[in-house]
Amino acid sequence: MNRWIEPVTLQGEHVVLEPLALEHEAGLEHAAADGELWKLWFTSVPAPGHARRYIETALQMRKQEGAMPFVVREAASNEIVGSTRYCGVDPANRRAEIGYTWYAKRVQRSAVNTEAKLLLLRHAFESLKTIAVELRTNFMNHRSRDAIARLGAKQDGILRNHRIGPDGVLRDSVVFSIIESEWPAVRANLLLKLGRPL
Repeated sequence: MNRWIEPVTLQGEHVVLEPLALEHEAGLEHAAADGELWKLWFTSVPAPGHARRYIETALQMRKQEGAMPFVVREAASNEIVGSTRYCGVDPANRRAEIGYTWYAKRVQRSAVNTEAKLLLLRHAFESLKTIAVELRTNFMNHRSRDAIARLGAKQDGILRNHRIGPDGVLRDSVVFSIIESEWPAVRANLLLKLGRPL
């Protein structure tokens, strides 16, 4: 099948984003254990012993919906420190979402997320020629909402009762987006945060 988003490795100074594969199971287990991230009820981080199922589900999304899941590898240590993906893929309208993002506690609020978003957004806008990239998060995840806003994304609205969680709790999703005309300013902001020349 010809897909809009093909597997690609995105290389930065701090991180490498690699297409997610079954051989990343142990690395994801280790990353999720740093901070016991699965205990945060508003995230989708694999609990101990569930990384394989997490990967298989992500690869199924790839096959059925055109999603593109990645592992996030810290460049300096070569360790897997999280995961992210393109999802909500809409080739006809050249739109995609960046979601399912989580990081080991030790790299949260570091250059890892900033550079990962720079790599994903640059690929989306400059290679895939998207006209808009969405980012969504649980209404209750205030840290994630603040981080998305700091990227330069604009809040579009709140989808109430948007999803039913594994525990049956209804989730309100906050929707942010960056549109094509905003990308140069967002790119400059991210490069500034990383201490790089514009």
